[in-house]
Amino acid sequence: MNDLSQIPSVDQILSTGQGKSLVGIYGHQPTVDAVRDCLDLVRQDFLKSGSEVPDLEVLLKMTADLLDDRLKPTLVPVINASGVIVHTNLGRAPLSGAALEAVRNVSSGYSTLEFSLETGGRGSRLIHAESQFQQLLGAESALVVNNNASAVLLSLTVLTRGKKVIISRSQLVEIGGGFRIPEVLRHSGTDLVEIGTTNKVHLFDYEQAYSEETSAVMRAHSSNYAIVGFTSEPKIGQIVNSAHEAGLWFFDDLGSGAMLDTSPYGLKHEPMVQESLAAGVDLVCFSGDKLLGGPQAGIILGRKELIDQLKVHPLARAIRADKMALSALSATLDHYIKGEALSTVPVWQMISADKQAIKSRAEKWKKALKRGDIIEAQSMVGGGSLPGETLSTFVLALDVDHPNQLLEILRSGSPSVIGRVEDDRVLLDPRTVLPVQDPDIINAMQLAWSKYEK
Repeated sequence: MNDLSQIPSVDQILSTGQGKSLVGIYGHQPTVDAVRDCLDLVRQDFLKSGSEVPDLEVLLKMTADLLDDRLKPTLVPVINASGVIVHTNLGRAPLSGAALEAVRNVSSGYSTLEFSLETGGRGSRLIHAESQFQQLLGAESALVVNNNASAVLLSLTVLTRGKKVIISRSQLVEIGGGFRIPEVLRHSGTDLVEIGTTNKVHLFDYEQAYSEETSAVMRAHSSNYAIVGFTSEPKIGQIVNSAHEAGLWFFDDLGSGAMLDTSPYGLKHEPMVQESLAAGVDLVCFSGDKLLGGPQAGIILGRKELIDQLKVHPLARAIRADKMALSALSATLDHYIKGEALSTVPVWQMISADKQAIKSRAEKWKKALKRGDIIEAQSMVGGGSLPGETLSTFVLALDVDHPNQLLEILRSGSPSVIGRVEDDRVLLDPRTVLPVQDPDIINAMQLAWSKYEK
């Protein structure tokens, strides 16, 4: 068609079988808006360049494509074949089956989020998971908020506002998203006192900084970097004892939340929550979705008298955890209580995975794809944990002329597959792919390869 008068009306398009189908899929108003926008585009193209007016079939296809683009979700599942276990950009820790079931159970209907079955009256969401931390770690009290940055901010705001907090210069960290310890201290109304040097801090550095205005000493675990060489710092127990003798609190921002020892798997020992509590810290804060292997959450453990103050502060309500996070966290903690975290929590399944089993899966991928090489490589824990530490693994390596193009095709598939490039080869690491995803990644690789070859 080459006459604007031949352009069908919105009603004509919607009255077709495909138009009615689009309304059924996407809803009436979104479909009307998309049809109008497509018709406006056709008119503009015709007036600018005299382009031929598309027929009805093409207009319907344009409308369907526009609706799909507008209404497709931006948060979608992907297959993580990058070899980074706690991948911050990919949602950090995947949840166990029990954690997923717990979320479904409390979210598909109503729950006891803030209701007491015993009294029939109002309850508190702050009790959920607290008894599990007490049972598992012997903590006096616990508080769960929406993430670890919030946990640190709440602790400092409530307990040290208007006072001085001492911290080593080696611990003035910045993590992803611009979370900087000095800025958190400033926003909490706390006066930061830096001690020591970048590479060395001594116990006397702390003790010389104590004053009447000092309320606490803080440690921030250097989770995403390492200082090596000519370095030293006191053990945490020594600093805690010194602080307590001076009448000061000790706060520990542990970050990664490890409750299992990483060293048996060829990794450096990651400081554990149990160790902080055993050292006598007053409060320890850590993430729920890193090495703990649960949902996004900020967890505060420690002295009841301090946590009771945090619970009633107005900021605690603003950063509280929701029912889905609390239910997933409780289910994850059950794995630790039962002593089954290694076999049920995906992060720990990946860390402890047998190397030969990984190789066997990579070989199955190669056989199905009928190309590639199985080579040794390195996986990373990621998520601001164990910087520079790697786990030996086997990967499927695809030697192609344009590796980034193949990565883009893999990302654009359904499901999307995330790999990495090393030495101009695309590497796909089975360690970070859930075994149940093997059929999906094989299909995705086969489809991506066929597109790459065109």
